[in-house]
Amino acid sequence: MQIDVEGILIDVVIIRKKNKNIYLRFNEDGKLYITCPTYVKEIEILKLIEKNRKKIEKMYLSFSKRQENNLFFNYLGKEYTILYDDTIKSCRFEGEIILTKNEKMLNQFFLQEVKRVFTEEMNRLLPFFKNIPEFQLKFRSMKTRWGVNNRGSSTITLNTELLKKEIDLLDYVIIHELCHFYEANHSARFWKHVERYYPDYKMARKRLREE
Repeated sequence: MQIDVEGILIDVVIIRKKNKNIYLRFNEDGKLYITCPTYVKEIEILKLIEKNRKKIEKMYLSFSKRQENNLFFNYLGKEYTILYDDTIKSCRFEGEIILTKNEKMLNQFFLQEVKRVFTEEMNRLLPFFKNIPEFQLKFRSMKTRWGVNNRGSSTITLNTELLKKEIDLLDYVIIHELCHFYEANHSARFWKHVERYYPDYKMARKRLREE
């Protein structure tokens, strides 16, 4: 069975199981999978598809965006084409390509590089600051903030998404969070500290907002 979604013919795979509900989903192969009870007839499935056409179109759009994102690997401001190779034992760059065995290996490489690059940059910048208390450096994905300085727990947390940005933007965020040890808020005094270590901080903030 095939259906037309935004002018594209999509294969429909029907999976009948001993369950009560009907589920629709797009798998990575681009096919629409419909899981339904064993007694549901094909004509009922067609009616269900028509009834949920707008939902299916949104699902397909979301799937297409995921596929597009999976074609490229962004690393320190550069975009690399992902090439999958079952013989690869570890991720490596070759020109404008990154070779990987699978997505799991690529995700592991990403997190390893987050720890390595962020730690190296923090260690490089920290000696320029005086009277900074001991703190722990952490990394995690954050939706609304590039970095957080929790002075109560003596922890600086950096957004893992920064690995996709140019390294000078990572440096800006590190400097920003270190300056919070001097000033907890974003007062004029705080920005004076930031400007001392990163004179073009306004442009860095603008680039982070735009990218």
